[in-house]
This record gives sequence, structure tokens and C-alpha cells, in this order.
Amino acid sequence: MNDQEIFAGLMSGTSLDGVDAALAKFQGELPETIATSFTPFPSDLKSKLHNLAVADSWRPDELFAAESQLTLLYAEAIKDLLNNSDIDKSRIRAIGCHGQTIRHRPATSWPYTCQLTNPSLLAEKTGITVVADFRRRDIAAGGEGAPLAPAFHTHALQNRFPNCAVVNIGGIANITQWSETANSVVGFDCGPGNMLMDAWCSHAFQQSWDQGGQIARTGSINHALLQEMKREPFFSLPAPKSTGRELFNHDWLQANLQKAASVSDKDILATLTELTAQTICEALNANTLTNLFVCGGGVHNLFLMERLRHHLPHVLVQGTDSAGIDPDFMEAMAFAWLAMRTLDGLPGNIPAVTRAQGERILGAIYPA
Repeated sequence: MNDQEIFAGLMSGTSLDGVDAALAKFQGELPETIATSFTPFPSDLKSKLHNLAVADSWRPDELFAAESQLTLLYAEAIKDLLNNSDIDKSRIRAIGCHGQTIRHRPATSWPYTCQLTNPSLLAEKTGITVVADFRRRDIAAGGEGAPLAPAFHTHALQNRFPNCAVVNIGGIANITQWSETANSVVGFDCGPGNMLMDAWCSHAFQQSWDQGGQIARTGSINHALLQEMKREPFFSLPAPKSTGRELFNHDWLQANLQKAASVSDKDILATLTELTAQTICEALNANTLTNLFVCGGGVHNLFLMERLRHHLPHVLVQGTDSAGIDPDFMEAMAFAWLAMRTLDGLPGNIPAVTRAQGERILGAIYPA
């Protein structure tokens, strides 16, 4: 195994469950996963990150303390990853670290995005070169800065599946789609993924998530509430577009619930599941679609998967494991791949996806 071909990827998303880590090689057509690990967020860190994501303002002390705590957890995730694979750190060319998004505002007068991490500290603690801050260069070039995974999705799957889409269902859902007849790849955030479902599970059922979709399955879809939520202007915006917890949060949900007649807790969860399913399917061009591959935590919600299949009866809907990539670590693999692209001086964005003025080499390099 060539030392210069091994990369690590770290991803912690808007679901705020923990850190996905992957070791990978990218020589052949199919990316090779060497090892994976998951490190859950301690409850205090999860609370801090959630508060930073929804707060109107931040105190510097709490911001940078959370950043240091998070970065040390990233370092632990890398340590666990190397222990799981029995690979020495000297063999890892670089770590691609996405960081934790606590604000994403690309469509304001002063566009910005903030992914919390301290790459200098991560490089010191691991002794491995770190590539981080992937999104801001795309925003500097006039783009949305998100989603970035579509470049990896197409690299990994386009040659084998010519009329295909990938949907990553994390806290937010984002799609990537291509076809033999289309001139370019389409990719954008299409709305809430697990975020609203998880928030309601925590509020109503004291559970972090709806395991397997079992609770939602016992409820009924409230179509009046569903249509009220679908009036959200974001859903009708043209792509490229991106979003996050700053829009789809507890306050957004409560504002919509206040407009609806009395709805049971289980029916609300069933309706939120349907909202995710419908907004994903309506964002896709089903006329050119033969395969839909699902990754992210949503792949484990069996009721949500059934609803996707219901709305796409002529499409084969499967997890990305059926294409050879673990759905829980697709995004971590993507940032390992983006780190490789950065070090090799190659662009990592797709301008048609992000609206950037052109292809750009993404990220900043922090040498070991």
C-alpha cells in the first residue's frame, strides 16, 4: 500500500450526533475504504454546539472553548481510526476535516460560513497534515459553499450508474443528480433531512431519533400541516441553494404547528418524515432517474425509505452500500477525497452545483 495514497476524512454534520471518520484510498474507479469509526459527541459538547448554531450572538470565550474541545475530539477520532486499522500515522498523507457548521449564510449582503475547528491544533495533536476550511473559497468565488460532496458522488458513481442520483440525508438533505442526456451535474440542499424529525423526537418522546422510523409509522400524515410547511419559500427557490439549522429549527417547526389544528405527537412525526420524503423527491428529475442511492443517517429510517420508494415507484432506491460505499461514511470519504484534491492542486467544487464563478482549489493546508 503506497503511503502517499492513504487519506483520512472527518465529518460532523448538522445532526450533531458525533464524528464520522474514514481512512480511504482513491486509486481505482471505486474508492477503497480501509477503516471507519464513529465517535459520539459528549452531551456537554453537543449542547454547546447546538447553542452556538442557534444563538443570535456568541461570546468569544464559549466559541473558542467549544472549538478546542471539538478539535480534541477530532484528534481522538483519528487515534481510534488508526487503532482500528493498525496503520501508523506516518502513512497518512493528510486529514480532510470539514469542521462543525455553526452558521451558513451565503446569500446575505456579506456572505459567510463558519465551520468550527482548529486545524493547527489538530495537526499538532495528530502529527498529520490537515486540510480544512473547504467551503469559504467557494463562497469567495461567488458560490454557496455547499454542497461539496456532489463532486465526490460523481467521481465515485457516475461511470457505473449513468442515470443516477445520490441523496445524503443528514440533518439537512442534499441531492446530487446526473444523467446521460444532461450537460451538467445538479446538486443542492433540498430541505430538512433528519433535523426536524430528531428535534420532535427529543421534544415529544425524549428520544434522540426515531429508530427505524418506528414511531412515525404508527402516526398518520396530516396533509394540512404538510402543505403549511411546504409553503416555506426555500423549497421553491431555484438551485443552486443551501441551508441549515439557521432556518430549519425548533422555532420554524413551532411557528408552523401554531398554524395547524391540533395534531397528535405521532402524527406530527409522521408528517415531518413525509416532508423530508416529498421535498427530496420533488427536487429530483424523476424522468431521467433509474437509481437513487441514499447515504447519511436517514438511510436507517426504514419508514422514510419506504416513503421515498412510494414517491419514486419506477426508481431503484437503495443505500449506497449497494454501490460499494458505506452510507454512514460517504461524507467522511468525500472530505478525505477533497483533501487529496487540494494537495494535488486540483479543484474540489462543481460551479454548476455551487454557483461559484469557476472551479477552485478548496481549503487551507496545515502541515504536520
